Amino acid sequence: MTSDLLAPLDLAFWNIESDRNPMHLGALGVFSAHSPTAGAHAADLLAARAAAVPGLRMRIRDIWQPLSLSFGSAAREEDPDFDPLHHVRLHAPTADFQEVAGRLMERPLERVRPPWEAHVLPGEDGVSFAVLFKFHHALADGLRALTLAAAILDPMDMPERRPRPEEPARGLLPDVRKLPGLLRDALSDVGRALDIGASVARSTLDVRSSAALASVPSGTRRTAGVVVDLDDVHRIRKTVGGTVNDVLIAVVAGALRRWLDERGDGSEGVAPRALIPVSKRRPRSAQPQGNRLSGYLIRLPVDDPDPLGRLDSVRADMDRNKDAGPNRGAGAVALLADHVPALGHRLGGPFAAQAARLWFDILVTSVPLPSIGLKLGGNPVTAVFPYAPLAGGQSLAVAVSTFRGHVHYGLVADAAAVPDLDVFARALTEELETLITACGS
Repeated sequence: MTSDLLAPLDLAFWNIESDRNPMHLGALGVFSAHSPTAGAHAADLLAARAAAVPGLRMRIRDIWQPLSLSFGSAAREEDPDFDPLHHVRLHAPTADFQEVAGRLMERPLERVRPPWEAHVLPGEDGVSFAVLFKFHHALADGLRALTLAAAILDPMDMPERRPRPEEPARGLLPDVRKLPGLLRDALSDVGRALDIGASVARSTLDVRSSAALASVPSGTRRTAGVVVDLDDVHRIRKTVGGTVNDVLIAVVAGALRRWLDERGDGSEGVAPRALIPVSKRRPRSAQPQGNRLSGYLIRLPVDDPDPLGRLDSVRADMDRNKDAGPNRGAGAVALLADHVPALGHRLGGPFAAQAARLWFDILVTSVPLPSIGLKLGGNPVTAVFPYAPLAGGQSLAVAVSTFRGHVHYGLVADAAAVPDLDVFARALTEELETLITACGS
């Protein structure tokens, strides 16, 4: 049986998980159903197709051989006892997909099996159903998870792509002709690591967050979804400049302001640090397996009462990060995983999980979706809400996707710390309307 060692960042995600802070991604796809039995048929299709997708058959095995150079690491390998019925589950009909999704998101994935699940939720109305996909972050990042999920949906007509040439296998010793370049790269990596470390230290100074964004982990989860018109976002962007992502992040900042003020925590002086993950995958590619991530760290101008001022601040912060690139700055901490030995990840996992709260206050991530229609059993997708894992000690995470002319915000919160997630969800829509008005659109 062949195995594939986890990359350092994948190993980090595998080791920072705890029962109260599971490290899986999620996506809730809502489908228009052709018949009341469409949900049950969808579950049968998913189970039948999963067996033919190699990436879904991969479990993660810890490596503890004392004399192994990989001692303390972990590897992906095919599960010889793989059974799709352990991963695809059909639930009772429900009137509230988000309520059920919240309860399912709080359950850690089984670590002895391939770490993914697909939960089919028939709608009580008989004209819709939903599928909640869960993938462990050690198995896949957002792009890779999308590829795995798409592999068990209905086949799509995609243009044929020329396969990329495979890289030559690495030898035990480097080619001496490449030593100067390898040394130069090593020195560059050290310099970058020092730069990232210094940036992280600076980011912890003058922290102006809110207690509402911190929590003692309860292990409970609540989810919510918000849909807004992408044309409205484009109108704002065309009026004030910047990117669609700048506008979507500014909407989060404004919604936080409204939410904090409404719940009585207050927004005065609040400028929480938002981690904005950045994919380092090549365009149009979800290979290889695992995570290829860096990130930007920005201050959300929650304390600014002017909606256009908030957008200007977000745009300026994002521009500065882009000018520096995703390999430098406090947001690029994920790159430091490459400098930690396997045993260090194993021993330091619990400490790293707690350190996330000191590094950033809220995650705001974007998950790209294909613009073409997605179907399952001929039933079309009408909405997709992405869910990000909740870091230890944090109460709220925001994920965003654009799909077929709409923006879908997927919200995950600690249910005990944020019983009013619906208030924050409503604030997102209100903030977009405020920006439209401010732009005179």
